[in-house]
Amino acid sequence: MNLAAAANENLANISNVLIYSAMAVYTLAFIAYITEWVFGSRSKVGRTAAALAAPKSADAAASGATSTVTVQVTKKGGGTAVLERPKVVTRSTAGSRDVPDGPGAAGGTEQGDLYGRIAVSLTVLAGLLHVGGVLTRALSVERAPWGNMYEFSITLSMVAVVAYVTFLALGKNVRWIGLPLVTTALLDLGLAVSVLYTDSDQLVPALDSYWLWIHVSCAIVSGAVLYLGAVATLLFLFRDRYEAKLENPDGKQPGALATSILERLPSSASLDKFAYRINATVFPLWTFTLIAGAIWAEKAWGRYWGWDPKEVWTFITWVAYAGYLHARATAGWKGRKAAYLALVAFACFLFNYYGVNMFVTGKHSYAGV
Repeated sequence: MNLAAAANENLANISNVLIYSAMAVYTLAFIAYITEWVFGSRSKVGRTAAALAAPKSADAAASGATSTVTVQVTKKGGGTAVLERPKVVTRSTAGSRDVPDGPGAAGGTEQGDLYGRIAVSLTVLAGLLHVGGVLTRALSVERAPWGNMYEFSITLSMVAVVAYVTFLALGKNVRWIGLPLVTTALLDLGLAVSVLYTDSDQLVPALDSYWLWIHVSCAIVSGAVLYLGAVATLLFLFRDRYEAKLENPDGKQPGALATSILERLPSSASLDKFAYRINATVFPLWTFTLIAGAIWAEKAWGRYWGWDPKEVWTFITWVAYAGYLHARATAGWKGRKAAYLALVAFACFLFNYYGVNMFVTGKHSYAGV
């Protein structure tokens, strides 16, 4: 073995160590996020007591921040007192576009917030280790680290984490997505190292092109950010159903567990807006991914389109997201109907990656497993 090959093997080993280290820190972040949610639920009694003790505010009522219902409280020594406690607002008031959001995973408590900040710090540390693992993998193979499903997977989850941290750095209130993010990052890396792992190797001839940097990088960024939109869409469906039940006091009301979780999420309007902006922003990049793939296909195989399974499912995914964006512009397809379509579109993306790569034979069969 020459010195260059030995150096590359050492870099590959370092990459593996960094990926496993990232998984360990993601696990600690997962525990911290869970703890944040737990302490947030414990603060429920304290928040209710504070709301009962607070005087009514004409400004708050005018802004739509709260609405009230009366309750009777039995005093010591007999007698009752009539108090007013807050009711969750589920729709915007006249003259307002937004609905007040929940207090977040920490439940508005200092202790819960402390664990939330610890969780974010651990996520940043894990993300740095993750980035190091991807970069050393690239150095070990002396190319873009996207030649097989293992490399694509570790890069995809890395980009999702980087996008999440970037949103936080920009001051966006997205810590509620931290728990599902680190959970799926752990699952993705676990699947990558246990099932999809492939030793460092050179590219097959069809992939040995500068278009790998262009086409595949766009696909990775698109998929990672669309994942964040899919999480927001799924949470929107739960929160919207929760709000609908609250608006119908005569119907079945949410259980204690559902209330503890969903009352701390952003409002359904905020979740819907976040998901839509994510999907609408990334759609042009996914469109460019499709076009770049066609140009690369002409360079590699002498044709722009050949109805290969990967090409077909990339186009199906594009059509699904185009349908979602069109539905959002159609009055009868806003809300839950459009959200279901967005989840179908992301399911098409997942099948395009896992299903086509692992179970369908074609020119894009680069799974390496």
